Amino acid sequence: MQLALNPLASRQVAVIGAGPGGLVAARELGREGHKVVVFERGDQVGGTWVYTPKVESDLLGLHPDRTTVHSSMYQSLRTNLPRESMGFRDFPFVAKEEDEERDPRRFPGHSEVLRYLKDFASEFGISEIVRFETEVMVVDSVEGGKWKVKSKSKGGDGVDDEIYDAVVVCNGHYTEPRIAEIPGINTWKGKQFHSHNYRNPEPFRDQVVILIGGAASSADISRELAGVAKEVHIASRSVADEAFGKQPGYDNMWLHSMIKSSHDDGSVAFQDGSVVVADIILHCTGYKYHFPFLETNGIVTVDDNRVGPLYKHVFPPALAPSLSFVGLPWKVVPFPEFELQSKWIAGLLSNRIALPSKEEMMEDIKAFYSLLEESGIPKRYTHNLGGCQFEYNDWLAALCGCPVSEEWRKKMYLEVSKNRHARPETYRDEWEDEHLVLQAHEDFKKYTLNGVTKK
Repeated sequence: MQLALNPLASRQVAVIGAGPGGLVAARELGREGHKVVVFERGDQVGGTWVYTPKVESDLLGLHPDRTTVHSSMYQSLRTNLPRESMGFRDFPFVAKEEDEERDPRRFPGHSEVLRYLKDFASEFGISEIVRFETEVMVVDSVEGGKWKVKSKSKGGDGVDDEIYDAVVVCNGHYTEPRIAEIPGINTWKGKQFHSHNYRNPEPFRDQVVILIGGAASSADISRELAGVAKEVHIASRSVADEAFGKQPGYDNMWLHSMIKSSHDDGSVAFQDGSVVVADIILHCTGYKYHFPFLETNGIVTVDDNRVGPLYKHVFPPALAPSLSFVGLPWKVVPFPEFELQSKWIAGLLSNRIALPSKEEMMEDIKAFYSLLEESGIPKRYTHNLGGCQFEYNDWLAALCGCPVSEEWRKKMYLEVSKNRHARPETYRDEWEDEHLVLQAHEDFKKYTLNGVTKK
């Protein structure tokens, strides 16, 4: 661990967002002795895990003046990670079978994750420091390395201005849709949705649907749609032209390569040569990082979904450590990673840990970007840590003086990934890693006593 030489400090810190990243950031900052205010525009904690049946006024999510909805949860969503690996390290996500309202499944629905986050907030007294229904309008740097935060509360008079020593951005990245570019789409006569505005399959009943995307939400939604739609056609960048064909186990679902063009007669042509006359195109094409409140005079930018320059996905060197980001990496087990990022931020702000020089951080960033380019990895995959997340987490843990990731957690992630590939329909209810579950629960005993977390 790189220790700092300065005396320990207590800072005034603003945390933007009360989702899982903001909650654990608030806890770690508080543990380190900082004074924390959490800004949350919703009326409860949980962030994207707060399900709502509401959808946006523009179902594609492009119109700048649309009514916005934060969450992208669909009604039937279950986690694609098991609860044992999902939880924060010292607050295990264990089933509460004695409570009939809880979901005891190993891969629970979204409402169970929200209850877990509410339990976490309650256990550590975080809800008391959250300003609910308060939207951050502007975060702007001021003299002395401090930050002005302008916020507006629902029903309040005007905009509040406050000065903070540091700001931690935890506003999530599942709200601003990315849309596939389709030649001819402006004259195509069907409807378009983004999965951000998908809640249940009913609007797609008896329709011919083209679904674009090959990730987790695409897999779930396509199967759900197949139960009500006339036809479901999945267009995926990762599918070769010759792989076109009907999906095993379905009479009305086909897999295609990407869309080549769309036409004013309602037809859509694919690169594999097939043509479909469709009613709806559903974009399951991911999201953009979006920080409309953040003013850094161009120091931090979002370029093709790369937030940068950031040292280790957290700190912009020119503004470190007073500005930081939690939760940018994707294709990861999120909650434990948020926890480690938060420990690092909290330790740096108190001077217990030191950062390299700005020059060293920029050199590290440039080397990382060069490596991505040499490997042929597109810029938009900068924050995809799927292949190296545990190496990254263990690096953070070593910096913070914490234990590295448990072996069962690493093995469980690999086993679940294999099982998901082998049993895409049933992996959430059929598995063969029970020995890892037992190891996890042995570990959990270190943190819990009679079901109550040790604070």
